[in-house]
Amino acid sequence: MKRVFINGKFHTGSGNFAEAVLVENGIFTSVGSSAEVKSLAETIGKDCEVIDLEGRTVLPGFNDSHSHLYTAGVLLTSLAFGDCSSIAEFVEAGKRFIEKNKIPEGRLVTGYRWNQDLFKVDGCRLPDRHDLDKISTVHPIIAYRACTHMISCNSLALEMAGITKDTPDVPGGEIRRDENGELNGILTEHAMVLIDTLKAGFDIEEMAKAIQAGMEYASSYGITSIQTNCVRNENADAMLQAYNLVYERGLAKLRTYHQCCFTDIDGLKGFIAKGRRMGEKLSGADDMHKVGPIKMFVDGSLGAHTAAMRAPYADAPETMGVYCCTVEELDEIVQTAHKAGFGCVIHAIGDGAMDMVLTSYEKVIQNGDNKLRHGIIHVQITDIPLLERFKKSDVLALVQPVFLHCDIGIVEKRAGKELASTSYAFGTMNKLGVHVSYGTDAPIEDLNPFENLHCAVKRQDLSGAPKGGFYPNECVPLEEAIDNYTVESAYASFDEDKKGRIAPGFLADMCVLENDIFSTDDIMSNKVLMTVLGGEIVYKA
Repeated sequence: MKRVFINGKFHTGSGNFAEAVLVENGIFTSVGSSAEVKSLAETIGKDCEVIDLEGRTVLPGFNDSHSHLYTAGVLLTSLAFGDCSSIAEFVEAGKRFIEKNKIPEGRLVTGYRWNQDLFKVDGCRLPDRHDLDKISTVHPIIAYRACTHMISCNSLALEMAGITKDTPDVPGGEIRRDENGELNGILTEHAMVLIDTLKAGFDIEEMAKAIQAGMEYASSYGITSIQTNCVRNENADAMLQAYNLVYERGLAKLRTYHQCCFTDIDGLKGFIAKGRRMGEKLSGADDMHKVGPIKMFVDGSLGAHTAAMRAPYADAPETMGVYCCTVEELDEIVQTAHKAGFGCVIHAIGDGAMDMVLTSYEKVIQNGDNKLRHGIIHVQITDIPLLERFKKSDVLALVQPVFLHCDIGIVEKRAGKELASTSYAFGTMNKLGVHVSYGTDAPIEDLNPFENLHCAVKRQDLSGAPKGGFYPNECVPLEEAIDNYTVESAYASFDEDKKGRIAPGFLADMCVLENDIFSTDDIMSNKVLMTVLGGEIVYKA
């Protein structure tokens, strides 16, 4: 297949632009002026299609370096609480969903993305089982906080899962109770597995449908590659089968690199024993579908007060957060993965968790030679010495600037002003030369790359506040932010020599924008008009 795209403004890096590209067999083979490339195309023959982009700006395809694509697909048809600004709205949203979908009594109802920090009229109160009982007492209900590190359950869900006030706490998690010792319906971290008995088994076809839906949505945002944590513990085989179906049927809209999550050593050893290896190509699809690093959790989230901190929370001095594993458990997983040739990408948000993970990595990374590209996902609460340790050991930072949208209003309350001033330090990481890649952690946040870029460049929430930016010294120049979303994300998957640039020899993955992102102050309102994957148009507005 040969295709020419002309009359565009192709961003080729470092302030440089080209007018046209020639694509052959999924690869950029020529990048230059419209006249040059069109002339070259004419020598090729009549089978070369010419597409006029009418002056539109073109970027390399976005590469989301950490997300949960399958769950994002599931959420497209699930109960969503993200727009609720009060407990009353939360309850009404649940009632409407059950009524609209005519859900039979006894059927599990799962909701997502509530955030108590948006419940202004309720004093940021967590929705408890009594609130969920107002939605329904005949449907078991599980509602995930936006971070997915905390759930609220109604009374029927607790009863059906066999959770009582006498149920002991789970290591690395909490079963929260009220002042009288009664269950309040809130479970955090590893305690959330207690509710898993209510969930149905794995339906491969349904899983494949959710994956396809997630891919189509991602493609509409110009995303051509995604590094996704869908393969998790007991679902590993079923999830890979579902992804294989999507690729084998020719329905895939983007390239996937699997961050495979195992929270216990036996699960990891079993995965390795099956012959899995990092970089393994699945479904016979070259550069489309590969096994990536090992993912695990060390702590929770800032919003839920479960991020592991080195000092008590400023607004909750009774807690320092939750560690989801011990030092010994972390070291065993990291060292087992490393020995088997797997890198690790580990969730760490609090400075205590960050210190723990960096210390574990420093035991396997020799002289800063991070050959397996071990990394940390989120990297939120940091001080300068922690960031310098990233550089010294060449540890990757897989960050989500869009988290600032919700966290600008809470980070100083949780961590105090001094620590907040060196947190979400995207600018400092770039200046230190840390390998920083951007993702959304979808569905925690929307897959929208323009919101993510806005938060990195402006240090503002999605309403444009604060006016001058939140600690504006950490703002990232637009071109650097785009590189973090393309070139650096490619580095995280060992693809920097073939992905993330519009250049000869690179995969022909790109997105055509409605507006010129380089000549406007309004990053967020941009839209994708066309997404091209390997030279094929996979999305068109």
